[in-house]
Amino acid sequence: MLKELKDFIAEAESSRPTLVLEKLPYARDALEPVMSKATVDLHYGVLSKGYVDRYNNKEGDEAFNFGGATLHNMYWATLQPSSTGNRPSGASEELINKKFGSYEKFKQEFIAKAKSLQGSGWCYMDVKGNIATLPNQAFKKTMRIALPIDMWEHSYLLDTSKDKYLDGIWRIINWSIVNDRLQGE
Repeated sequence: MLKELKDFIAEAESSRPTLVLEKLPYARDALEPVMSKATVDLHYGVLSKGYVDRYNNKEGDEAFNFGGATLHNMYWATLQPSSTGNRPSGASEELINKKFGSYEKFKQEFIAKAKSLQGSGWCYMDVKGNIATLPNQAFKKTMRIALPIDMWEHSYLLDTSKDKYLDGIWRIINWSIVNDRLQGE
């Protein structure tokens, strides 16, 4: 019986993935003025890395750390250097226009949903165009998130207010990555 239990534990641990903190596809100051280098240094270099490290070292709540690592890797990949004329195109534009009528209406609904989040968490659009919130790091592997926006205070407090963060975030979204996620479905 003891050997079977040891075999079961060994098998479970061998199927547990090792997580990595994905490298940023841009310089740490590239998101300015929407997100400062100081915010990226703290948010990416300390907090995002911490979720990965704690998960891999089996410290703390496994699901919380897995969710934090996964969501942050998605979030950082979704961002790009700031651009004032940044708008969705291709699959993301089609989905947004079909579901919301216009990009402006989508942004209004997304911002309203994000502001409704009590406490820390995420606001996201899934691959069907639904906008939802996620408390803390409550990510599930079955979720199909196309556009994740981190609403934890560390995402904006060094730079601005929640309102200004939500107004500016649209300048740094990489719609090509959103399109890739939509087309992967």
